[in-house]
Amino acid sequence: LFLMAANVLEEDSMEQDIESPVTIHQPKLPKQAREDLPKNINKECAKRKIQRYVRKDGKCNVHHGNVRETYRYLTDIFTTLVDLKWRFNLLIFVMVYTVTWLFFGMIWWLIAYMRGDMDHIGDSTWTPCVSNLNGFVSAFLFSIETETTIGYGYRVITDKCPEGIILLLVQSVLGSIVNAFMVGCMFVKISQPKKRAETLVFSTNAVISMRDGKLCLMFRVGDLRNSHIVEASIRAKLIKSKQTKEGEFIPLNQTDINVGYYTGDDRLFLVSPLIISHEINQQSPFWEISKAQLPKEELEIVVILEGMVEATG
Repeated sequence: LFLMAANVLEEDSMEQDIESPVTIHQPKLPKQAREDLPKNINKECAKRKIQRYVRKDGKCNVHHGNVRETYRYLTDIFTTLVDLKWRFNLLIFVMVYTVTWLFFGMIWWLIAYMRGDMDHIGDSTWTPCVSNLNGFVSAFLFSIETETTIGYGYRVITDKCPEGIILLLVQSVLGSIVNAFMVGCMFVKISQPKKRAETLVFSTNAVISMRDGKLCLMFRVGDLRNSHIVEASIRAKLIKSKQTKEGEFIPLNQTDINVGYYTGDDRLFLVSPLIISHEINQQSPFWEISKAQLPKEELEIVVILEGMVEATG
C-alpha cells in the first residue's frame, strides 16, 4: 500500500508539473517598477516648473543674502577677483595699473618740483633728478616707462638724486608685485574649468529601466575633446527636502546616490561615452518612490564629474 501510494503521488506530481505553467520568480522590485502610471496625469503637475538648485550650465542657483562679515571677501582678495565677472575684472585690472602709474608719476613730479628742476628747464649747468622731465605729463610717462620697463631712452634718472634712486627701487619692486598679482589673476580666470566643461556632454534625459535583472537609474556622459580627463570620478546627489522622525524639517537635504562607489565604477576612463548606473535597491533613496508618485516629487539630481585636464593639468 505504501508503494502504491507513493507511485500515485509521483504520477500526480508529474502530471501537475506537465500541466502547470512554469513559474519564474521575479526579483524584488521597488514600488516604482510595480505600479503603473495612471492614465490621467494631472497636467498642472506635469507642466509645472521647479526652481533648479543647480542650473544646466553647472552654476549654483543660490544667492547669499544678509552677509554681515563682508570683510572676509577682502581677506581672500585673489579668489574674490577671480570670481568676479569679466567686465568688473577688466575694470579693476585697468584701474590698478592706472592708479599706480598716476601715484608714482605724482611722486616723480613732486621730487622734481621740490628740487627745483622745473625752474632750471633748459639749463645745461643744472643736473636734474630726471632729465627731460618738464611737467606732470612727462613725469606720468616716465612712471609708465619705469614700471613697465619700456625705457625709450629720452627721460633718464641721474646719479645726483638719491631720493629718485630709492623711488625707482620701490616702484620696480611694487610694479613686479602688481604684474604678478594681476596677470596671475587673469591667467587663473582664463584657465578655469568652466569652459572645459562645455565639451563634457550629459544625456538629455535620465532613464529608469531593467538591467541584468535589476532596476537602475541610468544616464550617459561623454567627452568631446581628444585631450582626456585624467583620474575622472563621478558622484551624484539627490537634493530633496525631508522631515525627520522628530518632526524637524530639513530644506534641500543632500542624499548620496551610489553610482558604483563600492565597486569602483565611479572611477571613469572617459575615452568614449559611458553609461552611469545607479541600482534602485533598499538602500537607494528612490526605493519608496512609486512610478505614479515620481512626477509629483520635488527633487533634483546633481551629478558631479571631477578630474584633471590632461592638456593643462
